[in-house]
Amino acid sequence: MQKSTSRPVGRAAIALLEQCAAFIQSLPEEVYTADATTIRGGTIGKHVRHSLDHFAAALSGLASSEPIDYDHRLRDVPMETERESALAAIRSMQAQIDALDEDRLASAVRIRVMLAADGSEAVLPSTLARELAFATHHAIHHNAMMKTIAAEFGLEIGDAFGKAPSTLNHEAARR
Repeated sequence: MQKSTSRPVGRAAIALLEQCAAFIQSLPEEVYTADATTIRGGTIGKHVRHSLDHFAAALSGLASSEPIDYDHRLRDVPMETERESALAAIRSMQAQIDALDEDRLASAVRIRVMLAADGSEAVLPSTLARELAFATHHAIHHNAMMKTIAAEFGLEIGDAFGKAPSTLNHEAARR
């Protein structure tokens, strides 16, 4: 079992972002923005933007005393329609995460979460490492949705893409 430190969280986030970048680069341009039928209203680009928004929000805890806010996001931004914009954002985030040391990852942050459709919110304590772990785990589920959209267009994506580490670990143990 791995020692419980925050650095593996940063490495996992960087690896997930690398997996997302490779996925984006493997797509034909038109598939990135094509409307899905299985996940209505979604495109791969919109799911990429949503996932990257969560990483950006977590990283905002580095420069601000304001709570990290996952629920108030910009939409209709270039990374939804321009793969290069998304790839540039990924590279920037990877560099920011790679520069984090153990102390910074363990630092206290606050998060604001919307609890109901009426807009009620709560502010909760957390750590930067915990929020990067959340963004990473959240992105895995969006990767699964992006994989489903890609399949609509006849693209086969690797089996591990969009699977949680616990699922991959379980599958490896059964072999």
